[in-house]
Amino acid sequence: MANVLFFAICSVLTISRVDSCYIPHSLYVLVPQSIPVGYQIAKVEAADCDTKSLRLTLKDPTFAVESNGAIVTLTPVSVAVRGRTFSVTAQDNNGQESEMEVHLVRNTMQETDHKGLLKRSKRRWSPPPFNILENEKGPFPRYIDTVVSDAASKLKVFYTISGPAVDQLQLFRMESDTGKLSVLKAVDREQYPSFILKVSVFDANSGQMADLPLNLEVIVDDENDNAPEFTDQLQFTVAEQCSIGTVVGKVIATDRDDPKTTHVQIKYTLVDGLERFAIHPETGVITTVINTLDREVKDTHMVTVMIKDLNGAVNGLYNTATATITLSDINDNPPTFTKTSYEASIKENESEMLILRIPVEDKDLINTPNWKSQFVIKTGNEKGNFRIDTDNRTNEGLLYVVKPLDYEQNEKVKLEILARNEAELTGTTAQWMSIPVDVTVTNVDEGPQFSAPTVRIGVKENVPNGTLIGSYTAVDPETKSSNGIKYYKIQDPGSWISVDRNTGELRVANTIDRESHLVTDGIYNVTMKAVDTSGKTGTGTVILVIEDLNDNKPTIPSELVLCEDNAKQLGSLVVVAEDNDSSPYSYPFTFSMPPDHDGQWSVKQLNDTAATLHQVKELRRGIHKVPLIVRDMQGNGETQTATVRICKCKNGVCLADQKSVELGPMGILALLLPLALLLLLGLLLAFFCMTKPDTLEIDEMGYGGGVLLPSNTEGPGDEVDVNLVKIPIVGTEQAIKGPVKGSLVNVGWPGNQSSSTFGGHSVHENGIYQHGISTTNMQEFSSGQYEHQQLNHLGGSQLQGMGLDHKYLTQNSTNHHTWQTNSIYLKQKLKSLQTEGDGRYADDIIHSYGYEGVGSVAGSVGCCSDHGDNDNLDFLNTLDPKFKSLAAVCRKS
Repeated sequence: MANVLFFAICSVLTISRVDSCYIPHSLYVLVPQSIPVGYQIAKVEAADCDTKSLRLTLKDPTFAVESNGAIVTLTPVSVAVRGRTFSVTAQDNNGQESEMEVHLVRNTMQETDHKGLLKRSKRRWSPPPFNILENEKGPFPRYIDTVVSDAASKLKVFYTISGPAVDQLQLFRMESDTGKLSVLKAVDREQYPSFILKVSVFDANSGQMADLPLNLEVIVDDENDNAPEFTDQLQFTVAEQCSIGTVVGKVIATDRDDPKTTHVQIKYTLVDGLERFAIHPETGVITTVINTLDREVKDTHMVTVMIKDLNGAVNGLYNTATATITLSDINDNPPTFTKTSYEASIKENESEMLILRIPVEDKDLINTPNWKSQFVIKTGNEKGNFRIDTDNRTNEGLLYVVKPLDYEQNEKVKLEILARNEAELTGTTAQWMSIPVDVTVTNVDEGPQFSAPTVRIGVKENVPNGTLIGSYTAVDPETKSSNGIKYYKIQDPGSWISVDRNTGELRVANTIDRESHLVTDGIYNVTMKAVDTSGKTGTGTVILVIEDLNDNKPTIPSELVLCEDNAKQLGSLVVVAEDNDSSPYSYPFTFSMPPDHDGQWSVKQLNDTAATLHQVKELRRGIHKVPLIVRDMQGNGETQTATVRICKCKNGVCLADQKSVELGPMGILALLLPLALLLLLGLLLAFFCMTKPDTLEIDEMGYGGGVLLPSNTEGPGDEVDVNLVKIPIVGTEQAIKGPVKGSLVNVGWPGNQSSSTFGGHSVHENGIYQHGISTTNMQEFSSGQYEHQQLNHLGGSQLQGMGLDHKYLTQNSTNHHTWQTNSIYLKQKLKSLQTEGDGRYADDIIHSYGYEGVGSVAGSVGCCSDHGDNDNLDFLNTLDPKFKSLAAVCRKS
C-alpha cells in the first residue's frame, strides 16, 4: 500500500512539473507559394520551460529548428493551395514532451514587383482560427495574435471586437489601434471548447466602417486535466467451475478531455486478483484465468480496477474502483445421506402411513434446483406397496406404505433408495448416491380373504330364477381353511343374486336384464362379505359379465313430420330405428312395407339404422298412418305404424295454423255439446211455460210484442216460440195498433222451419216487409182453411209436406187453438201496418245500434247482437243468462 501511495505522489509531482513547460499545440503561418532555402517560417516560443535544457526537434527533413527556436527551410518548398503541416516536439530535462503542429497556409494575396522579386506580404484580413491553451497560468493579459485589415494599408484604422466571450465573460480584449488580441484569464476547454469573436474595422478619420466585419474563431486547446471515470457500478456474475477465458464482464469508463487527443485513450489494468482474473487493457473486458473457481469455497471475489488516460503513460491521470465478482451456483455437488442404511417397520394390512424420514445434505445453493432433492425407489417396490416424497422444507425423503403388506407372504422387504437433484450434475465427476432400507412387516390377526379380490362370472340375461352361476369363497389367512366362514351380500343394486351363507354359492334371484340402467357395458357388480367365527371380515367383488339375448325389437319414433314442398313436389323423410340389444342382435336393420299397404308410400334403405320414407302420391295435409316392417340383424321385428304429419313448415317445425283439420272424438264431442245444451234449455223453457196455469197478457208499453229491453230497436225482436206465449182475445185491437217492431216470432207450424219460423224477411207485392211468413199463407191459415178436423184426416205424407206431425196435432189440441188465435192476430196486425205511412214502416228494418249489454253478464239478448259473427262460438259461453231472461218474460204474471 505504501508503494502505491509513493507512486501516486511521484506522479502528481511529475505532472505538476510538466505543466510548467509549454509550447502551443498549433501554429498557423502565412507563407508564399514557393519558399526558398533558408527562409524562416516561424519561431517557437516556449513558456515556463528550462531554456538551458530545452530540446526542439522535428521529423520533417525539409525543415530544421535552430537553438533559438527559429524554423527554417533546408530545401526549396512549394506550398499547395490546401497548405502543409508538420510537427515540432519540445522536451526538457524533466523528460516530458510537448508537441506543436505547424500549419503552412499559402498567401494568395502575395504581390511581386516588375523584376519578379518577392516582397514581404501583409497579413490577410481572414486569418485562420487562433488557438489558446486551457487553464493557462498567466500572467494576464496574454497576447494571442494580431488582426490586420486590408484597409490598414491605405487608411488609418481602429478595431473593435464583440461577442459573448467579450461582453459577458470578459475573456478577450483587442487593442483598437494595433489589432492585437489578448486573453484576460484562464479558460476551461470542457466548458468552452471554442469562441466566435466579431471583429470590425473603422476609418479613424471618418469613423466609417473600413472593411467588412470578420468572425474570428478562437479554439481552446485541450490540457489533460480530467482523469477518466467509471460509468457504472462494477457488479459481475460468472458461473463457478467455468473454463479459462470465460467473460466475467466489461468495465466502461469515459474521459471529459478532447476526444481527438491521447488524453482520452484509457488503459485498463487490475491492481489485484490477477491469479484468478485478467482484464483487456483497451476494451476493459474481464475474463477468468483459471477453471477452478468454487462457489462452495468462496462465492464472492473483490478485485481493484485502475483506468488511466494517455494510454497508460506514467504521467497519465487515473482512477481506481473495486469490482465485485459473484460466482453463480452449478449442480456440482450431489445430495449425500447422513447414514449408510435405514430400517423401518409396519403392521400388515396398514396403508397410507409414513414409516421413515431420510435426511440428506447438499452443498449447493439452498432452495434451488441444484439443492432440492428427489428420491427414487430403485428396487424392492415391484408390487407398488411404497411411495417416497420430498419434504420441501427440510429436503428430507418421506417413505410411505400405500398398499397393505401381507406378513404371511413377506415378513421383510428390502428397498434401495436413490437421492438426486432436480437439476443434472455438471462440472463434477461425482454420481448420484443410494442406500439400502429394510422394512419389517409385523403380524396381525386378520379376517378371511376371498380367493381373489375380484372374480368375473359370465351369465346370460333372462335366465330362470334359481340358476346356479358360480361360487365365491374365502379362507382364513392364518389357517388357510374356510371352516366357519359365512357369506353375505353388501351391495346388489337389482337384487338379482342370492348367496348361500355356508357355501358361497351364487344363484339367480331375479330376472337379469342386460338393458337395465344398473348395467354398464354389460357389467354388473355384486360386493360380497366373508365373516369368520371371531367376527373379522373380508370383502370381495363379483363381476357379472351379462351375455346379451335378442329380447328387444327395433322401434321407430311415434310421430314424424313431413314438410310440404312449396313446389308441390312429393316429399320424403328419414325414419331412424333403435334397438336396445347389442350386436349381433341389433343393427343393421331392414325396412319394408307390408304386402297390403295402400301404395301411398314407399321405403328405401338409407344406412344400417335408417331408411327413407317417400311419398308416392299427393296427400292432403294432416296426420297419416304409415305401416312399416322393421327387423334387426336376426330378423326379429314386427309391423309398426309411423304417424306422419304433413304440414307447412318453418325451420322444420309445423306452423300453428297448419295443424290437421281432422277432429278426434273430443273435438266431435265439443261440437255436439252446445247442441245438447240448446235442446235441454229449450225443453226446460217449454216445461216452465206449459205448467203455468194463467195466460199471459202482452204489455207492449208502447213497443212491439216480444221486446225484452225498452231500447231503440230498429229491427225485429228476438225469436220466441209462440207455444210459450198465449195471446188473449180481449184487447186484441190494442195489440194490433202497436208497432211491428219486436213482434212475435216463430209463429207457424211446428216442425217446419220454412213456414213456422219468421226469422227472415220477405217482401209483399205491395212492398210491405213481412217477418218469416207471406201474407197469402197467413190469410189462408187465418181463414180456417185447415181446420182441426181436416188436419186430423190428412195422411202422414201430407202432414210432413206441411211441416206438421199427426201425432203432434192429435196429442196437443190446445196448441191448435193457439195457432188459430195467432193467425187472426197477425192478419189484423198486417192490415193495420198497411194503412200507416212509409216513414213509420221504413223503421221496421235492421239497423246498427249501440251495445245494450252494459251491466249484464250476457250482454244483449237480441238475435241481432250476434249478427255478422255467425262463425263465432263464444255465444255458447253465455247461453244460460240469455235463456234465463227469456224464461223470466214467459213466467211474468
